[in-house]
Amino acid sequence: MNERILISGASIAGLTLAHWLARHGFRPTVVERDPAPRAGGNGVDIRDDAVTVMERMGLMSRARELAADVHGMKFVDAADRAVARIDTRDAGSVEIMRGDLVALLREAAGDAEFLFGDSIRALEQDDDGVTVSFEHAPARRFDLVIGADGMHSNVRRLAFGPEDGFIRHKDHYFAFADADAALGEDRWVTMFNTPGKMAGIYRSGNHAQAKAYFVFRSARLDYDHRDVAEHKRLVGEAFADQPWAPARGLLDAALADPGFYFDALAQVHMDSWSNGRVALAGDAAWCASPASGAGAELALVGAYRLAGELAAAGGDHRVAFARYDAAHRPLVDRKQQIGPNVRLMVPKTDGGRCVRDTLVRLPLLKTAEAVERRLRARTARPLPNYHRAA
Repeated sequence: MNERILISGASIAGLTLAHWLARHGFRPTVVERDPAPRAGGNGVDIRDDAVTVMERMGLMSRARELAADVHGMKFVDAADRAVARIDTRDAGSVEIMRGDLVALLREAAGDAEFLFGDSIRALEQDDDGVTVSFEHAPARRFDLVIGADGMHSNVRRLAFGPEDGFIRHKDHYFAFADADAALGEDRWVTMFNTPGKMAGIYRSGNHAQAKAYFVFRSARLDYDHRDVAEHKRLVGEAFADQPWAPARGLLDAALADPGFYFDALAQVHMDSWSNGRVALAGDAAWCASPASGAGAELALVGAYRLAGELAAAGGDHRVAFARYDAAHRPLVDRKQQIGPNVRLMVPKTDGGRCVRDTLVRLPLLKTAEAVERRLRARTARPLPNYHRAA
């Protein structure tokens, strides 16, 4: 039942889903707008149940070998002097560059069919399946369609309606791009703040290429989310007058990078992640925003659960989609509580920045993190081992 499954999006959620669907005996096809999986991106965390998923895929040892090896966050003043540091290392988790994780997942999804350089133009559901029209390939029939195509999901728009009904703006915009590694301290994320703004540089210990980060507070802006030139103009204007010594070089390098990425700090909230034979996964369904630090975790665990519930239900999407939603939503709800993270990275005022720096220098933050980890471990339920129903 429901063997032919189309996945839109070849990023973390889509590739993980393709692996597990193929492993459970389904026939996944992945369509991706770009000509290949996107290689760039920031550092992402594999933690808690996501570690279990990666171990069951046989990828965790390789992920540890590719770990970014970042010690923590360092906050600096305008003269580039460190005023506070947070050690973010956790022996139970791994931080890896997004592009490295995607490359591992692409190898693991080798049994899936891939349609690169194409996207879905229309979906027509009926009782027996979904007719999918593509921008380039001929129309085809699938039993199910899964949208794993990001916060601005095309599948969500086609099957659920305009994104304005689901995206909640969180009053900030962010950008990241390649930068000169000489501008930051090795193995640290260096951050400089002015009220409502953060400029920073990410220096992986295992990668020669550094990453520039920019976040600024703003009411909702009217722009085309695919217009990179407009994105660069917005960031250039927001950070043109930063007093931090490395800021100008960091900004110039970022604006020159063809892989420059910009978007709103926003979340996706939906009452249901499925509509008939169409379901959503990853940021398309529940984007928690980069401020959550949980994008990869949610994508890996959610895709594992979706494929597993389809297997356990023998392909019955009505049963599987409901179980997937019920099992994964509590984790999503918890990870979408991002208020403290935003205040830590981007204080609204100089006074807030001083309070942040003082708190960071105290042992309270690490103590709170340790308590939270113990509570998570104590309340966590084992991730199911799914099997295909006979």
